[in-house]
Amino acid sequence: MKRTIGSIGIILLINFMISCVQVTETKQGAISGNIDPLPSWNEGPTKSAIIAYVKEVTNTESKNFIAIPDRIAVFDNDGTMWSERPLYFQFYFAMDRVKALAPEHPEWKNEQPFKGILENDPNALMASGSEGIGKVLAVTHSGTTVAEFHQLVSNWIQTAKHPTKDKPFTDFVYKPMLELLAYLQANDFVTYIVSGGSIEFMRPIICDIYNIPENQILGTSFKTVYNYNDGNPFLERYPEMDFYNDKGNKAVNIQKIIGKKPVFCGGNSDGDLAMMQWTAANTLESFMLYVHHTDSIREWAYDRKSHIGRLDKGLDEATEKGWTVMDMEKDWKVVFPFESKNK
Repeated sequence: MKRTIGSIGIILLINFMISCVQVTETKQGAISGNIDPLPSWNEGPTKSAIIAYVKEVTNTESKNFIAIPDRIAVFDNDGTMWSERPLYFQFYFAMDRVKALAPEHPEWKNEQPFKGILENDPNALMASGSEGIGKVLAVTHSGTTVAEFHQLVSNWIQTAKHPTKDKPFTDFVYKPMLELLAYLQANDFVTYIVSGGSIEFMRPIICDIYNIPENQILGTSFKTVYNYNDGNPFLERYPEMDFYNDKGNKAVNIQKIIGKKPVFCGGNSDGDLAMMQWTAANTLESFMLYVHHTDSIREWAYDRKSHIGRLDKGLDEATEKGWTVMDMEKDWKVVFPFESKNK
């Protein structure tokens, strides 16, 4: 008996074919340049340099063509993909955890920096230095399973708000950088986040926002121990740092986890300088992009003397070697997604 597709089947097939064409056209538009891949970027040398680079290394006839397996792009997170002022967002999570755990630790009322945090002193944590920060991170990022910590972060990010802007922390991702990620992804770059932030803090928050899977998030890790638990295994987090993913360690982790030098690197501070240098050392055509915080009106202006996201040696080396330094005030039409919604 001869089978036929039937009218409903034909309609479904046509709709499927149309959707495939639309997806293909969208991707081809981003690749060919029929649409503006970076609409939140002002026209100028920075935007032109990015687009020219992507076109060149994806052109099979170019001497600088890069095969798809080698199209590795790495980005710092704090200050590069989202804001980092007045403090790193992870520090606000840690301070909120201190307050939640305080009933179990009455001694914190007399012990800094816990005392200052409980008294809502915004400067207490940073004033305590690396030793104090380490204490706070140790007690707030351990004593749970990996799954429990994931849930703590997920719950926190749904309600926490930026202390000076009174909006959710997730509103403070940079729209132009989201466009850049999407542009690279559309051109078959594999994009990674390589941050000093904790892996387990970032994963519940940024994967969906950046369209980057969990295994492409590289960051600082805490000691984690496997427990079989009579057939119900779990991973337990300990108050001990396993790997600090900053400065030279970023290049080490890139090699250890990715196994290849990147060809595209985005960062904003001296903590990203080694990652920039490692990318620049690639024999393939590479692109180094520094996000320079110059906009005191829409965001913050800071570089050489900042206690957060200091850009000093990196700025000098970028100038010396001709890397691209993005000027936030001049190069971005909007900084945050909510700005364009309000227009």
